[in-house]
Parts: sequence; structure tokens; C-alpha cells
Amino acid sequence: MNCLKVLKKSVIDSQLYVSLMGTVFAVFFMFEQNTFRFPSVLLIFITYFSGYLYTKYQRTKYFYKILLLNVVTGIISACLIIFNHNEIRLVKWFIIVVLGLLYNSFFLETYIRKIPLLKVFYVGLVWALVNCWLTLPTFNFPIFFISFFFVTALVLPFDIRDMKSDSVQTFPKLIGVQNTKYLAYILVFLACILAVFYLKTQFAVSFFLTSVFTYFLIYFSKNSNKDSYYSFWVESCSGLPFLFLIIYLYLKF
Repeated sequence: MNCLKVLKKSVIDSQLYVSLMGTVFAVFFMFEQNTFRFPSVLLIFITYFSGYLYTKYQRTKYFYKILLLNVVTGIISACLIIFNHNEIRLVKWFIIVVLGLLYNSFFLETYIRKIPLLKVFYVGLVWALVNCWLTLPTFNFPIFFISFFFVTALVLPFDIRDMKSDSVQTFPKLIGVQNTKYLAYILVFLACILAVFYLKTQFAVSFFLTSVFTYFLIYFSKNSNKDSYYSFWVESCSGLPFLFLIIYLYLKF
């Protein structure tokens, strides 16, 4: 039990896991587009990790430590881009970072998370931009919408989890838990259809299997579930496309 608590604190609560899943999700599309580069992977992980730490701990006693970490990781990220990419990639990265700050920053009078119903779409937007724009030479619309629909669907179960504690209007509070699940099903379905039509075969198969698994997790989402159901299992859905891709390639060869 103590080991599980330590694991949760060091991996889940530290935002390490969600950052890793976001990075692996981006890697899946980088392989599909033949744009995989280790500096890009490191850049994405650092950006997610520092961003999620800031969002979670900005109003705590750790704020100044988190702020210092963000400054350091920002410098590292800029160096990674300057020495491995170009100034256009630097501008893209900066825009995505600003969008992240607009999501939930204490120094703003009104930030995105305070706006009713917008949160789920905004998270989907930022993750989609990382996958379809930051790592690619040109904006890729199919990858944008695949990522946008899928990530937006994954955020909805978290709204089900938080529906009793959220102070703003969310979909579960507005249309009910079951209708929120229906909305999530539709979004995953749209992402899956786009993946089947626009991704290479092995990537489309991997995403299809991920969608099936995601449907089960959405179906069993309820407010009374343990936090680990969402922070580990639902969060893991972002990493499943790459995992299924590895399994697919292993079985094929």
C-alpha cells in the first residue's frame, strides 16, 4: 500500500504520467509522418511537464520553485529549438505555451478554465496543435481533428469525476452524465473514422483498437470511481495508439 502511495505521488501527482502520455501521443503521429526526432520528443515532454506542474501547483507553497523550474525548462526548450530546428518552430512553441498560460493562470482575471463548457475543447485544441503543427513542417488538418476529437473526449470523463466539486458549468452538470458519455462516444467515433481514412494502415489499426478500449473506459466512468481510474487508466488512452503500434509491428514481423 505504501509503495502504491509513493508511486502515485511520484508519477501521477507529479504530473509526470500525463506529460509522458501526451508525449507518446505526439510520438505516434511523428512516426506516422516520418518526422520523429529525439530533440522534438524532449521538447514536447518538457513543455507538457512544466505546463502541468504550473497549472496544478501555482497556488501552493511550491509556486516559486515551480516558477523557477518553468524558467529553466523554458530556456532548455528554446535552446533545443534553436540548435535543432528553426525560428518558425520557436514561434510555434511560444504560441502553444501562451495558450497553456491562458488556460489557468492565477494572474489573469478571467482564464479559460473559468469559462463554462470551454475547458474540454481548449485542452483538445492545445494537444492537437502539438501533434499537427509543432512537430510538422506544415499544419496537418486530419491529425489536428483526430487529436482534437480524441483528447476532448478524454477530458469529459474527468468532468464526470469532478462534477460535484467544479465551480463552473460543465457538460455533466448541464446535460447529465449519460449524455456526456454519448458526446464522448461521438467524439471518439469521429476521431476513429478520420484515423481510418487518413492514417497509414498500421497506425489506423492501432488507433481503432485504442478507440475500442477508450469506449469501455468512458462507459464505466462515474463520479464514485477512484481517482486512479481517471488519472491512470483514462490518461493511459493517449499512450495506447503507440503501444498498439508496437504490438502490431511486433506481431507482423
